[in-house]
Amino acid sequence: MDNAVIGIDLGGTKISSALFSFDGTMMNRSERPLEGKGAGEVGSLIVQQVTEQLEYAGRELIQVHSTGICVPGISNRNNNTVWAPNIPGWVDYPLYSEVCQCIDDPDIPVTIESDRACYILGEMWQGCAKGCSDAVFLAVGTGIGVGIVANGTLISGHAGVAGAVGWLALKRPYRKEYDQCGNFEYYASGTGIANTARKLISEGGNSELLNTDQLTTREVFIAYDKNDPVAVSVIELAIEYWGMAVANLVSIFNPEKIIFGGGVFGPAIKLIDNIYSEAKKWAQPISIQHVGLEPTMLSGDAGLIGAGYLAMQNRS
Repeated sequence: MDNAVIGIDLGGTKISSALFSFDGTMMNRSERPLEGKGAGEVGSLIVQQVTEQLEYAGRELIQVHSTGICVPGISNRNNNTVWAPNIPGWVDYPLYSEVCQCIDDPDIPVTIESDRACYILGEMWQGCAKGCSDAVFLAVGTGIGVGIVANGTLISGHAGVAGAVGWLALKRPYRKEYDQCGNFEYYASGTGIANTARKLISEGGNSELLNTDQLTTREVFIAYDKNDPVAVSVIELAIEYWGMAVANLVSIFNPEKIIFGGGVFGPAIKLIDNIYSEAKKWAQPISIQHVGLEPTMLSGDAGLIGAGYLAMQNRS
């Protein structure tokens, strides 16, 4: 009988699932759109995905040993609940108990982690961080977060909140605008880049390529490549913030690699050398010489592969 684990990745618009063999081969992948669902409806979709994978495994005579779930928020293992800001109703949501009830087999443990944690686990299993004991995944999209592995151990924190670097304090004084997302995320996330460009234009910034109507981060990067003054100002500011954040991560964790992913990297991959140059100004000088900055190898599958590796690490 073959052996496998189940990985589930809950994203912003869809749920992906797969069986993984112990060597990392992805089997029987499945996806379902969220279609604006919230609360119990999303929980039911996850339960459905787990059930379908178990049924497939049963038909194919595959022994399932564990289930790992990647969620876009915080997995609090102190009370086995999930908080996910983009899923309506997911405040202290009992996802763990729902999935355990559908599996109904104590020999198939369930483990839930944040998406940023799963991203770095995915890279360690099948991506850029393979063979690394100390690595960081910097995810820059609508928000910003990092997954951290130090000395071979995933850093989750007391309440599962470790890696919420959007709240890095990189500029003083404090401003009320940072309340909802933090100083770093306010300027250097995808949302922050678009909002900063809008603000500069509304204040009279010189731009022939950008306007404030439905302005997107992608448009800012296109304008940056054409030397639009507003876009250049916004992206250069983001490079400074990314560089300072990298410097702080390097100085604290001394990682072998920092891996960039998320929707912004993406178009910002070409800026990694610029980010490293900025980081060198701020970072511990020995640590910065020993770190490599690389784009993700796994693209949109980092969370799903990471969920599979999470299950592998916690299998029966």
